[in-house]
Amino acid sequence: MTIEDGHAHDGGLAQDLAMIRALNQQEVGRRRTLGLLFSAGGAALIGACGGSGSASTSSTSSSSSTTTSTSSSTSSSSSSSSSSSTSSSSGTCIADPEETNGPYPADGSNSSNGSVVNVLDDTGIARTDIRSSFGSSTGTADGVTTKLTITLVNVNGSCAPLEGYAIYIWHCTREGTYSLYTVPGENYLRGVGVTDANGQVTFTSIFPGCYSGRYPHIHFEIYPSLARATGYANRVLTSQFAMPADACNTVYATSAYSSSKSNFAAISTSSDNVFGDNTSAQIAAMTPSMTGDITNGYTGTVTVGLAI
Repeated sequence: MTIEDGHAHDGGLAQDLAMIRALNQQEVGRRRTLGLLFSAGGAALIGACGGSGSASTSSTSSSSSTTTSTSSSTSSSSSSSSSSSTSSSSGTCIADPEETNGPYPADGSNSSNGSVVNVLDDTGIARTDIRSSFGSSTGTADGVTTKLTITLVNVNGSCAPLEGYAIYIWHCTREGTYSLYTVPGENYLRGVGVTDANGQVTFTSIFPGCYSGRYPHIHFEIYPSLARATGYANRVLTSQFAMPADACNTVYATSAYSSSKSNFAAISTSSDNVFGDNTSAQIAAMTPSMTGDITNGYTGTVTVGLAI
């Protein structure tokens, strides 16, 4: 038999069994001692701390669960609000399509009688009553008085109003002619207005006539400010308004607009070479809502969506 580390080896199976029993008894004794210590001192310590470990863990777990639930609810609410806002925005305004400024813009982009025509750099163009000419011209365009309020909004910014933008509008006379071109001695039915804090500007004019080949319309250009509304190169949008059919039928039934009646009967927004390629939603957005009559005039409102 050899001895290593104070223990005897090679004493046979009987010796090994005896040693195992002795070790087991020692372990049992140690566990009982620890159990007694825990019951006496540990319980008192836990009682002094105000509760059991499992209760504390449960409370922490419950709090964590509540926080997670609240966070999830907040995230869900935020997502829902964002979705609703997007839906609301897309439902209240759309971007107006880019359209031609036509042959009679007087914005410096073309010529008449060999000279470039640019009314935008003339003193007096900033006005909202555009029925009369200004400067050295003295004529006034006759027709059914029409007031049009334009609201400019940002379609990429929850349809927020755009303040300080300049809007240049122009349109034909009741006979279907244009100042500075087919009526070279006048500059009426043209003007620039600046949007207020509500993104709005109101123009006073006449109801435009309908000439052959085009649906009745009003041209407009948007500029980032009045200071920059001096020529077509600074424009951020060029488009047109389509006059509402009901008002057209009423106005064109009068003798003063006699040439417009047959022209209007031969055209529609779908057959027009400008409005014809637009969607129904775009046409609806480009058509002012109007109320009024021949005697008292018409009042209209329209929203222009600008993507900035």
